[in-house]
Amino acid sequence: MLKQRILTALVLAPIVIAGIFLLPFSGFMLALAGITLAGFWEWTQFVNTRSRALAMVPPALILLASCFVLPTDAMALGALTTSHHTMLTVGGVWWLLACLLVVTYPEKSGFWTRSTVLRYCFGLLTLIPFFWGVLMLRAVNYAEAPYYGAKLVMLVCLMVWAADSGAYFAGKRFGRRKMAPKVSPNKTLEGLAGGVLLAVIVAWGAAEVLGIPFHGAGALLSTVVLTVIASVFGDLVESMFKRVSGIKDSGQILPGHGGILDRIDSLTAALPVFALLYLWLI
Repeated sequence: MLKQRILTALVLAPIVIAGIFLLPFSGFMLALAGITLAGFWEWTQFVNTRSRALAMVPPALILLASCFVLPTDAMALGALTTSHHTMLTVGGVWWLLACLLVVTYPEKSGFWTRSTVLRYCFGLLTLIPFFWGVLMLRAVNYAEAPYYGAKLVMLVCLMVWAADSGAYFAGKRFGRRKMAPKVSPNKTLEGLAGGVLLAVIVAWGAAEVLGIPFHGAGALLSTVVLTVIASVFGDLVESMFKRVSGIKDSGQILPGHGGILDRIDSLTAALPVFALLYLWLI
């Protein structure tokens, strides 16, 4: 299984990097929309529905409708307005709520585990801000420096990958105290600390190499730490929904990794939270 995961990652990583840097903005948006809709398709397993195909109609329409509310061209998308701030705020508030859902599971989960509507809404709150958060980052300074936004997206990916690796090895070596044993028994506080530490080191170096400025060391540190914590909860939230639904993997499209959601669960939280912090708050 580990060998299969590594081989899949070695094939997938260059494709992702090429898509981030080489696709024109319109092509990048279409590819991201495809990933988002694939994520919605897998999310329909978490909702009690008779037809997964029919369950795809509302999220597809809502994603399409959002494209009429927010601008879709890079120049307009790069200039933050009230609609941008609203979407970023929705994403940030959702992940605060999602953290509470995880830490109170299963004792206080009855109100949402029995509600199809709420679980449906949780999918929308996970994937719609993810879609727009990535696009907003990709559009930053697009006219003056077309690849600057791509570097921002790449930076977040590097942070999450570093956090995953750091958490794995630190957890293996030092892991004692469980983070959320009822949701994911293997995650530990020591692993989280190791993931945050490695992510800070990687982000610091990558920001220097890629030429990404922050408003001082404190801004970089706080942005990275909060983004990494969000990424960990992104993983935990999907694990929680899979546990409630009795599902091991969200899909089988990626050998050794499961489905699309299994691969992007951390990014669905990290990218909109980073966008909120980097573009607006910090």
